[in-house]
Amino acid sequence: MNVKLTIEYDGTDYCGWQAQPNGRSVQQTIEAALEQILGAKTRLNGSGRTDAGVHALGQVANFIHDGEVDLWRLQRGLNGVTPRDIAIRRVERARDNFDARRDARLRHYRYRIWNDPWPTAVERRYSWHVHEPLDLAAMQRALGCLEGDHDFASFQAAGCEAAHSVRRVYQNSLRRERELVYFDIEANAFLRHMVRNILGTLVQIGRGERTADSFAELLAAKDRTLAGPTAPPEGLFLMEVQYEEPKA
Repeated sequence: MNVKLTIEYDGTDYCGWQAQPNGRSVQQTIEAALEQILGAKTRLNGSGRTDAGVHALGQVANFIHDGEVDLWRLQRGLNGVTPRDIAIRRVERARDNFDARRDARLRHYRYRIWNDPWPTAVERRYSWHVHEPLDLAAMQRALGCLEGDHDFASFQAAGCEAAHSVRRVYQNSLRRERELVYFDIEANAFLRHMVRNILGTLVQIGRGERTADSFAELLAAKDRTLAGPTAPPEGLFLMEVQYEEPKA
Protein backbone atom coordinates (compact mmCIF):
# COMPACT_ATOMS: atom_id res chain seq x y z
CA MET A 1 0.00 0.00 0.00
CA ASN A 2 1.37 3.41 -1.01
CA VAL A 3 0.50 6.06 1.59
CA LYS A 4 0.74 9.81 1.03
CA LEU A 5 1.22 12.21 3.96
CA THR A 6 0.75 15.99 3.98
CA ILE A 7 2.85 17.40 6.81
CA GLU A 8 3.10 20.69 8.67
CA TYR A 9 6.08 21.47 10.87
CA ASP A 10 7.90 24.17 12.74
CA GLY A 11 11.49 23.63 11.65
CA THR A 12 13.11 25.69 14.41
CA ASP A 13 14.45 22.76 16.41
CA TYR A 14 15.30 20.45 13.49
CA CYS A 15 18.36 20.04 11.28
CA GLY A 16 16.05 20.05 8.26
CA TRP A 17 13.74 17.58 6.57
CA GLN A 18 16.29 15.00 5.46
CA ALA A 19 17.72 12.38 7.81
CA GLN A 20 21.18 13.38 9.07
CA PRO A 21 23.83 11.37 10.96
CA ASN A 22 24.22 14.15 13.52
CA GLY A 23 21.05 15.98 14.47
CA ARG A 24 17.31 15.42 14.65
CA SER A 25 15.47 15.74 11.34
CA VAL A 26 11.75 15.88 10.56
CA GLN A 27 12.03 12.79 8.36
CA GLN A 28 13.70 10.71 11.09
CA THR A 29 11.15 11.82 13.68
CA ILE A 30 8.18 10.74 11.54
CA GLU A 31 9.89 7.49 10.50
CA ALA A 32 10.39 6.61 14.17
CA ALA A 33 6.69 7.29 14.80
CA LEU A 34 5.70 5.11 11.84
CA GLU A 35 7.85 2.24 13.14
CA GLN A 36 6.22 2.57 16.55
CA ILE A 37 2.72 2.44 15.06
CA LEU A 38 3.19 -0.03 12.18
CA GLY A 39 5.78 -2.27 13.81
CA ALA A 40 8.16 -2.10 10.86
CA LYS A 41 10.95 0.18 9.71
CA THR A 42 9.60 2.63 7.13
CA ARG A 43 11.43 4.92 4.73
CA LEU A 44 9.74 8.22 3.93
CA ASN A 45 10.20 9.76 0.50
CA GLY A 46 9.77 13.53 0.75
CA SER A 47 8.80 15.95 -2.03
CA GLY A 48 11.98 17.91 -1.34
CA ARG A 49 14.43 18.95 1.32
CA THR A 50 13.99 21.90 3.61
CA ASP A 51 17.04 23.23 5.42
CA ALA A 52 17.60 23.58 9.14
CA GLY A 53 15.18 26.11 10.60
CA VAL A 54 12.86 26.18 7.57
CA HIS A 55 9.16 25.48 8.14
CA ALA A 56 6.42 23.75 6.14
CA LEU A 57 2.66 23.97 5.92
CA GLY A 58 2.37 21.53 3.03
CA GLN A 59 5.32 19.15 2.83
CA VAL A 60 4.36 15.91 1.08
CA ALA A 61 5.87 12.47 1.58
CA ASN A 62 4.96 8.91 0.75
CA PHE A 63 5.91 5.43 1.95
CA ILE A 64 5.19 1.85 0.97
CA HIS A 65 3.73 -0.48 3.57
CA ASP A 66 3.44 -4.26 3.16
CA GLY A 67 -0.22 -4.63 4.01
CA GLU A 68 -3.34 -2.53 4.46
CA VAL A 69 -3.40 0.55 6.69
CA ASP A 70 -6.37 2.17 8.43
CA LEU A 71 -5.66 5.74 7.31
CA TRP A 72 -7.73 7.46 9.99
CA ARG A 73 -6.10 5.46 12.77
CA LEU A 74 -2.67 6.09 11.28
CA GLN A 75 -3.20 9.85 11.19
CA ARG A 76 -4.51 9.84 14.75
CA GLY A 77 -1.61 7.69 15.92
CA LEU A 78 1.06 9.78 14.22
CA ASN A 79 -0.30 12.99 15.70
CA GLY A 80 -0.37 11.28 19.07
CA VAL A 81 3.30 10.26 19.13
CA THR A 82 5.09 12.95 17.12
CA PRO A 83 6.20 16.15 18.90
CA ARG A 84 3.82 19.10 18.90
CA ASP A 85 5.94 20.93 16.32
CA ILE A 86 5.01 18.31 13.70
CA ALA A 87 1.42 17.79 12.54
CA ILE A 88 0.19 15.21 10.02
CA ARG A 89 -2.50 17.20 8.24
CA ARG A 90 -3.65 14.55 5.78
CA VAL A 91 -3.19 10.82 5.17
CA GLU A 92 -4.30 9.37 1.84
CA ARG A 93 -3.94 6.23 -0.21
CA ALA A 94 -1.86 7.03 -3.31
CA ARG A 95 -1.66 5.15 -6.59
CA ASP A 96 0.91 2.37 -6.55
CA ASN A 97 3.52 4.27 -8.57
CA PHE A 98 3.10 7.67 -6.87
CA ASP A 99 6.42 9.29 -5.91
CA ALA A 100 6.23 12.45 -3.78
CA ARG A 101 9.46 13.88 -5.20
CA ARG A 102 9.51 12.81 -8.85
CA ASP A 103 5.81 13.44 -9.49
CA ALA A 104 5.76 16.98 -8.06
CA ARG A 105 4.97 19.60 -10.70
CA LEU A 106 4.92 22.81 -8.65
CA ARG A 107 6.30 23.90 -5.31
CA HIS A 108 5.15 27.06 -3.55
CA TYR A 109 7.40 28.81 -1.04
CA ARG A 110 6.66 31.90 1.04
CA TYR A 111 9.20 34.11 2.79
CA ARG A 112 8.18 36.45 5.63
CA ILE A 113 10.01 39.63 6.62
CA TRP A 114 9.23 41.52 9.82
CA ASN A 115 9.90 45.07 8.62
CA ASP A 116 9.74 47.33 11.64
CA PRO A 117 12.33 49.30 13.65
CA TRP A 118 11.57 47.16 16.69
CA PRO A 119 11.81 43.37 17.10
CA THR A 120 8.88 41.02 17.69
CA ALA A 121 8.71 38.34 20.34
CA VAL A 122 6.01 36.23 18.66
CA GLU A 123 7.16 36.44 15.03
CA ARG A 124 10.89 36.04 15.69
CA ARG A 125 10.81 32.28 14.92
CA TYR A 126 8.90 32.78 11.67
CA SER A 127 10.32 35.89 10.00
CA TRP A 128 13.51 37.81 9.24
CA HIS A 129 13.70 41.07 11.16
CA VAL A 130 14.75 43.87 8.78
CA HIS A 131 14.61 47.09 10.75
CA GLU A 132 15.40 49.55 7.92
CA PRO A 133 12.54 50.85 5.72
CA LEU A 134 12.16 48.89 2.48
CA ASP A 135 11.26 50.31 -0.92
CA LEU A 136 8.70 47.69 -1.98
CA ALA A 137 8.09 49.35 -5.35
CA ALA A 138 11.75 48.90 -6.28
CA MET A 139 11.73 45.30 -5.05
CA GLN A 140 8.61 44.55 -7.10
CA ARG A 141 10.18 46.03 -10.23
CA ALA A 142 13.21 43.81 -9.76
CA LEU A 143 11.07 40.67 -9.58
CA GLY A 144 9.64 41.21 -13.04
CA CYS A 145 12.48 39.24 -14.64
CA LEU A 146 12.06 36.04 -12.60
CA GLU A 147 9.09 34.39 -14.29
CA GLY A 148 9.75 31.83 -17.00
CA ASP A 149 12.70 29.49 -17.62
CA HIS A 150 16.02 30.85 -16.37
CA ASP A 151 19.42 29.66 -15.22
CA PHE A 152 19.42 30.52 -11.50
CA ALA A 153 23.14 29.84 -10.91
CA SER A 154 23.50 33.33 -9.40
CA PHE A 155 21.21 32.18 -6.56
CA GLN A 156 22.51 28.62 -6.14
CA ALA A 157 24.32 27.72 -2.93
CA ALA A 158 27.65 25.93 -2.93
CA GLY A 159 27.25 22.20 -2.52
CA CYS A 160 23.93 22.06 -4.37
CA GLU A 161 23.53 18.55 -5.83
CA ALA A 162 21.15 19.55 -8.66
CA ALA A 163 22.10 18.26 -12.11
CA HIS A 164 21.59 21.74 -13.60
CA SER A 165 20.52 25.20 -12.44
CA VAL A 166 17.69 25.93 -14.90
CA ARG A 167 14.31 26.30 -13.22
CA ARG A 168 10.86 27.45 -14.34
CA VAL A 169 9.19 30.11 -12.18
CA TYR A 170 5.44 30.20 -12.78
CA GLN A 171 4.68 33.27 -10.68
CA ASN A 172 5.96 35.37 -7.82
CA SER A 173 4.63 38.28 -5.80
CA LEU A 174 5.59 40.69 -3.04
CA ARG A 175 3.12 42.38 -0.73
CA ARG A 176 2.96 44.11 2.63
CA GLU A 177 0.46 43.67 5.46
CA ARG A 178 1.30 46.06 8.30
CA GLU A 179 4.76 45.10 9.59
CA LEU A 180 5.00 41.88 7.58
CA VAL A 181 6.29 41.65 4.01
CA TYR A 182 5.40 38.45 2.14
CA PHE A 183 7.30 37.08 -0.85
CA ASP A 184 5.62 34.16 -2.65
CA ILE A 185 7.21 32.16 -5.45
CA GLU A 186 6.00 29.10 -7.36
CA ALA A 187 8.33 27.01 -9.52
CA ASN A 188 8.76 23.50 -10.83
CA ALA A 189 11.72 23.03 -8.48
CA PHE A 190 14.23 25.03 -6.46
CA LEU A 191 17.98 25.02 -6.02
CA ARG A 192 19.59 24.89 -2.61
CA HIS A 193 19.10 28.27 -0.85
CA MET A 194 17.61 29.71 -4.05
CA VAL A 195 14.71 31.52 -2.37
CA ARG A 196 16.84 32.76 0.51
CA ASN A 197 19.53 34.07 -1.85
CA ILE A 198 16.91 35.88 -3.93
CA LEU A 199 15.55 37.45 -0.72
CA GLY A 200 18.97 38.55 0.47
CA THR A 201 19.46 40.37 -2.82
CA LEU A 202 15.94 41.83 -2.83
CA VAL A 203 16.43 43.32 0.62
CA GLN A 204 19.58 45.04 -0.63
CA ILE A 205 17.44 46.60 -3.36
CA GLY A 206 14.79 47.59 -0.82
CA ARG A 207 17.46 49.29 1.28
CA GLY A 208 18.78 51.19 -1.74
CA GLU A 209 22.09 49.29 -1.83
CA ARG A 210 21.35 48.00 -5.37
CA THR A 211 19.13 49.22 -8.19
CA ALA A 212 16.08 47.32 -9.35
CA ASP A 213 17.56 47.09 -12.86
CA SER A 214 20.68 45.37 -11.56
CA PHE A 215 18.63 42.32 -10.55
CA ALA A 216 18.08 41.20 -14.16
CA GLU A 217 21.78 41.70 -14.87
CA LEU A 218 22.63 39.57 -11.86
CA LEU A 219 20.30 36.78 -13.00
CA ALA A 220 21.92 36.79 -16.45
CA ALA A 221 25.45 36.75 -14.98
CA LYS A 222 25.02 33.24 -13.46
CA ASP A 223 27.58 34.12 -10.77
CA ARG A 224 26.70 33.51 -7.11
CA THR A 225 29.50 35.80 -5.89
CA LEU A 226 27.64 38.80 -7.33
CA ALA A 227 24.40 38.18 -5.44
CA GLY A 228 23.44 39.31 -1.96
CA PRO A 229 23.72 37.38 1.31
CA THR A 230 21.61 34.35 2.15
CA ALA A 231 18.50 35.36 4.10
CA PRO A 232 18.05 33.50 7.40
CA PRO A 233 16.02 30.25 7.35
CA GLU A 234 13.34 31.16 9.90
CA GLY A 235 11.37 33.29 7.43
CA LEU A 236 10.93 30.50 4.85
CA PHE A 237 7.89 28.22 4.54
CA LEU A 238 7.12 25.41 2.10
CA MET A 239 3.45 26.19 1.55
CA GLU A 240 2.26 23.60 -0.94
CA VAL A 241 3.31 20.92 -3.41
CA GLN A 242 1.11 20.32 -6.46
CA TYR A 243 0.99 17.19 -8.58
CA GLU A 244 -0.95 18.47 -11.56
CA GLU A 245 0.60 20.50 -14.36
CA PRO A 246 0.12 24.24 -13.68
CA LYS A 247 -2.23 26.03 -16.02
CA ALA A 248 -0.45 28.11 -18.66
